[in-house]
Amino acid sequence: MLPTARSLAAHSAGAPALAVLDQGNGCPPSGSATALTGAGATFPAPIYTRWFDAYASACGVRVNYQAIGSGGGIRQHTERTVDFGASDAILTPEQFAAAPGTIMIPTVAGAVAIVANLDGLTPGQLDVSGDTIAKIYLGQITRWNDPRLAAENPGQDLPDRAITPVRRSDGSGTTNIFTTYLSKVSSDWQQQVGAGTSVQWPAGVGGEGNAGVAGQVRQIPGAIGYVELAYAKQNNLTWLGVRNQANNYVQPSLESTTAAMEGIELPDNMQVMLVDSANPSAYPIAGFTWLVVYQNQTDRAKAQSLVALMRWALTDGQAMAEPLDYAQLSPTAQQKALALVNSISVNGQPALP
Repeated sequence: MLPTARSLAAHSAGAPALAVLDQGNGCPPSGSATALTGAGATFPAPIYTRWFDAYASACGVRVNYQAIGSGGGIRQHTERTVDFGASDAILTPEQFAAAPGTIMIPTVAGAVAIVANLDGLTPGQLDVSGDTIAKIYLGQITRWNDPRLAAENPGQDLPDRAITPVRRSDGSGTTNIFTTYLSKVSSDWQQQVGAGTSVQWPAGVGGEGNAGVAGQVRQIPGAIGYVELAYAKQNNLTWLGVRNQANNYVQPSLESTTAAMEGIELPDNMQVMLVDSANPSAYPIAGFTWLVVYQNQTDRAKAQSLVALMRWALTDGQAMAEPLDYAQLSPTAQQKALALVNSISVNGQPALP
């Protein structure tokens, strides 16, 4: 049986690491690699840090993960300088062509919260539509008391303060989720900017990583930004409700992120965006985060450790997600993700039975 989140947490708290690596308890078999390297998305960094620390304590497999952004993770995966990449964006056809044999394995889902720095503002006190967000980032809405914001927030006393849009300065899967959403709900955004891990921003200031954007929003009065929900909570930032496809203003939460996964057809390759879900309870700016790996590996020792780690993360490790404000994979998503992990081979043979 795989180690449970509770047993791994006990190891993390100071219990000795397992003396013997044993495939039966979720650790890789004897002779497997004891070190792996990965790089990429900052969006899942809090949950990945927890997973990798716990797995190292339980199984003696240490993972050096560098949260450098999805663009950097895809680049290092393509250059084969890491054992896995991590991305919140689906690779483009050009990126897949540059890294043939790549598969993408979803691990959790998360909400991209719209956060703001306004005196006296409490989480969820203000509401905003996707079109209004687009106009802010296009530089067309520049003050908090703009009539368009006032119309969405009747009865609210909006300040006459400048809005400073904050966005990512690095290649970012969080940016891809955010701009993919804006492209779906705003024709102006789609025509003028579009979607991607990096775009030509019409307005605003940049921050590196989710942590950098959160830090900028905290420092700049009147700022607005987009960060993974865990970063909003860790930095005591206030978020806005966002109007979804059913015209409901919804708060970012585990429940509304899970709702975004429901009612969407999940392909076997799990390369699907969750933005602008038709579910009336769904938060509209949500997405999967993926590990990016080569389906056919050449180093059996590393492949065994990688597969064992991912199997655990997709099963018992999911229990660690919700306390960090990530949504666990739905049963269907979990089944398809495990099928992808089990398809990993070494020179044509399964990496693990």
